[in-house]
Amino acid sequence: MEIRKLLVANRGEIAARIFRTCDRLGIATVAAAAPDDAGSFHTRRATESVEVPGYLDIAGIVAAAMEAGADAVHPGYGFLAENANFAEAVVAGGLRFVGPSPESIRAAGDKLEAKRLAADAGVPVVPSGDPEEIGFPLMVKAAAGGGGRGMRLVRSPEELEEALEAARREAASGFADDRVFCERYVERPRHVEIQLLADSQGRTVHLGERDCSVQRRHQKILEESPSPAVGPDLRAEMGEAAVAFARAVGYESAGTAEFMLADGEFFFLELNARIQVEHPVTELVTGLDLVEQQLRIAAGEPLEIEASEPDGHAVEARLYAEDPRTFLPRTGTIARLRLPAGIRVDQGVEEGDEIPVAYDPLIAKVIAHEETRVEALAALAAALDQTEVRGVETNLPFLRWLVGHPELRAGEATTAFLAENPPLSRHRRPSRPWHGSWRLNGPAPARTAPPTVEETVHTELLGGQSVLTAPMPGVVIRVLAREGDRVEPRQPLVVLEAMKMETPLVSPYEAVVSKVHVAEGERVDGGAILVELEE
Repeated sequence: MEIRKLLVANRGEIAARIFRTCDRLGIATVAAAAPDDAGSFHTRRATESVEVPGYLDIAGIVAAAMEAGADAVHPGYGFLAENANFAEAVVAGGLRFVGPSPESIRAAGDKLEAKRLAADAGVPVVPSGDPEEIGFPLMVKAAAGGGGRGMRLVRSPEELEEALEAARREAASGFADDRVFCERYVERPRHVEIQLLADSQGRTVHLGERDCSVQRRHQKILEESPSPAVGPDLRAEMGEAAVAFARAVGYESAGTAEFMLADGEFFFLELNARIQVEHPVTELVTGLDLVEQQLRIAAGEPLEIEASEPDGHAVEARLYAEDPRTFLPRTGTIARLRLPAGIRVDQGVEEGDEIPVAYDPLIAKVIAHEETRVEALAALAAALDQTEVRGVETNLPFLRWLVGHPELRAGEATTAFLAENPPLSRHRRPSRPWHGSWRLNGPAPARTAPPTVEETVHTELLGGQSVLTAPMPGVVIRVLAREGDRVEPRQPLVVLEAMKMETPLVSPYEAVVSKVHVAEGERVDGGAILVELEE
């Protein structure tokens, strides 16, 4: 293999995971670290570490790679992973970019252009366009990225302007590109994606599907392969569609074609031109190391693998530092970390590390692989029972609840799962052909939605005044209320950014703003007083 030294332009779990493959292949590794991330977990897993101005600083990262004597740069996922300008700068610096060409990134990464190319290739797509044309509900999406950033569900015209502004800010912060577009929203689909590999000689293969339907804040939380809703015929059909699109954009490297699946029909969403967070489930059912395949493709080697049916079943759960009911991110120092043995764990921190406010709060991914889906879920449940984290709040109680949920066990979860099953609520029976209103049983009980971010932000009494407090550390990016304003129930007062995600904080009732304690751009701690209210 021609690559002898690799810089990873990323951090946390994915950087450490790439280093593991490099260690096995005898490739020297360089960790890039922003000034506020020096000494973090990934830097301790590399051969050497270099400082970069930031994880979105293209010139700084390329200069660091050249100074370190790297042959190639791997972008990981997030940050600059789908930035064509970054890929161009890496190549212009005489380095190999471990990913697709800049032209392919532009074609696949511009979600609107990708949808047009998919339609031209005969792949069914979800309608997108002007809100007036596609109607409500609709989804606002970032044109240059994914991972839940720059996404907003809009159910009425009154919500559109604020949703567009918020999505643009998140997209600019997460991807250095504020373009967004609107797409028809499908209420209860499954989210199914096809893993692709393509070499520089024009050969493209698919490696089957992953089901990523269980999501919070438009981000995946549990993934499995194969999907319980996909059989051999549908797998072949979706795989052919994914390969057709990849060929249409001249794709190389590892990539993922994402689809919505509803009532046996599938619709192309986008092609993620990078490795995915959930790639381990595909590795376990195929026996392949996808990072190794990326490196070999970047070195110019031809693909020597064939598509095949999955071997067994794999399921992954993401362990985050976050509230297990509201999914608000949490920060703090990990006083104790006990991860399960005898199962694959891809971790991004270790005991004694701090969960910072500026980055994704992923602690580890726990992945089980067994012969059957039932056995894989049982193994994952046992592994989560062995897991212990102290010093920072995590979603571990939620994951244990989720993996044992009858609807998930029955393979019936859709993207509406958490809207219909509040986190940590009493388990409901899974669906059956008669699920819902049935003449002999009467109407089915209404399902309550999970608590939203706004509903969990309570006021406190302080010196006789009601105060709105920050539910987590973050940066105030918008102040929407002034002293003396009369505000309505659920009216946004402050927008807080943490871990590159925006959280609007709202008034719990009709009130008058008596004092505003923060300004835009100010960093605040969890529990900090933001706004005082009086009825």
